[in-house]
Amino acid sequence: MRGVLFDGKRTEVVDDLEVREPGPGEVRVAISAAGLCHSDLSVVDGTIPFPVPVVLGHEGAGVVESVGAGVTHVGPGDHVALSTLANCGACAECDRGRPTMCRQAIGRPGQPFTRDGRPVYQFAANSAFAERTVVKAVQAVRIPGELPPASAALIGCGVLTGVGAVLNRARVDRGESVVVIGTGGIGLNVIQGARIAGALRIVAVDSNPAKEEVARRFGATDFLTSTEGVRELLPNGADHAFECVGRVELIRAAIDLLDRHGQAILLGVPPAKAEASFRVSTLYLDKSILGCRYGSSRPQRDIALYADLYREGRLLLDELVTRTYPVEDFEKAAADAEAGRVARAVLTF
Repeated sequence: MRGVLFDGKRTEVVDDLEVREPGPGEVRVAISAAGLCHSDLSVVDGTIPFPVPVVLGHEGAGVVESVGAGVTHVGPGDHVALSTLANCGACAECDRGRPTMCRQAIGRPGQPFTRDGRPVYQFAANSAFAERTVVKAVQAVRIPGELPPASAALIGCGVLTGVGAVLNRARVDRGESVVVIGTGGIGLNVIQGARIAGALRIVAVDSNPAKEEVARRFGATDFLTSTEGVRELLPNGADHAFECVGRVELIRAAIDLLDRHGQAILLGVPPAKAEASFRVSTLYLDKSILGCRYGSSRPQRDIALYADLYREGRLLLDELVTRTYPVEDFEKAAADAEAGRVARAVLTF
């Protein structure tokens, strides 16, 4: 079968991958569409260290082909969106409703694929850039069959991360002010999460002025090409500032833009050993710096919720899909994503 493989030096679309049958508590899914997230590209450029060879992709939707023993919540023929959380469901963190903190789900990559008889790693417990993949049952969330696959695919990462960061981690409230630094796929979902939460002022910041139209479509009330103009719009500072780029100087900017009791939420992914600095004294007015993994999501709950919000017209998904590409055009999709020509590129099978 076809898939996008990174061997540590180059990325290529291969057609000789194999994937095993699902074991107990697992699901095999035929992938229909998969979003190209910058996290995939961060594996290729080394920002995210990961063992190789690896099948990329972690933002997918498809149809269940088969299930292993004990799986009852989905069955063959069900349409599903996939999360990257292979959480155990039984540890203290899972029991507290914090599956993103499950220690069984972090840093233990599996190898359900083979190529030429040799095992191949799975990225983010998912590997959606393959015609078929095997995931833990908890990662497969049933969705309405009428959701377009390219749109449904984006729920599993970009929407869970961006909207979830607003609703679950920052808990933005009605009437508050929000600054969003970076309006790529994650940033746009932060913007619409803030809109859904009832934020009164949503200031989008992106160095590319061509992104203003789409940012406003998703809910931005203001658009700037630099953080330097934020204080003119919000003289007291922002209640929440989301850094969605992954640059340490922008992390510092997000902190400096906060009002009293404000929160800086870090969503961008800088290099693993990057360090950021800030003036400690600026935090003493009850300000906070919050890390956020995967939108602090509970996928079985949140994916179903976001699918309902989409059907009600409150959550934009179709508008996130700038362009679809057959999987064979991965290099073109990656180049467009790197150049900022797309909000989200989606690979189709």
